Amino acid sequence: MRDMATHVITGAGSGIGAAVARRLHARGDELVLLARDAGRAKELAAEYPGARTLVGDLADPERLSWAFSHQSLPDRVDSLLHIAGVVDLGPVGELTPKVWQAQLNANLVSPAEITRHFLPQLRLTQGHVLFVNSGAGLNAHAEWSAYAASKHGLKALADSLRHEEKPNGVRVTSVYPGRTASPMQAKVHQQEGKAYDPSRWIDPESVATTILMAIDLPSDAEVNDLTVRPGR
Repeated sequence: MRDMATHVITGAGSGIGAAVARRLHARGDELVLLARDAGRAKELAAEYPGARTLVGDLADPERLSWAFSHQSLPDRVDSLLHIAGVVDLGPVGELTPKVWQAQLNANLVSPAEITRHFLPQLRLTQGHVLFVNSGAGLNAHAEWSAYAASKHGLKALADSLRHEEKPNGVRVTSVYPGRTASPMQAKVHQQEGKAYDPSRWIDPESVATTILMAIDLPSDAEVNDLTVRPGR
């Protein structure tokens, strides 16, 4: 990858996404940060001087195309980093279609739609699409059905995309972090009725290190699936 690569990032506001954005910004790469609304875009622009922002709400994938058509998309994209996600736990016997749809939209349908919009640029650069998945994308436990289904689907999206885009030189990686210290993890613990101790879980910076390793690999190699687990 060239020195001044351009990265489109979702989820740069907190957790793993913020750790990745900070690292890429610090080394002088160009950032294009997706924000859910104009207010959030303004906050991200202030946090990462020189970064560009795009407004698009992952909760409403059907409107992303309209939103992008009214904004200027970058001409060059070296990597598309899907890091945003939402989680809402509950037993199958209680989850409503609204809860299912919210997680499927943000965690699966929107990443597919955003990828569709940036594939032309990624093909030109022979770039990289990276999906931050989850351990739940490989194994589903009690009360994780909707979230795990969205993440199992994300694995399928990544695997299909890899086969489709290999002739175009686009690399595709899925990263499966275990429990990571983040606002999302705090919410999970609250829903589980457990005390939250961030020191027990993976530091977002450690996941960021694995993500940068994957996208910085020379073009003769590709990381397909990368599982990251708490070391404590």
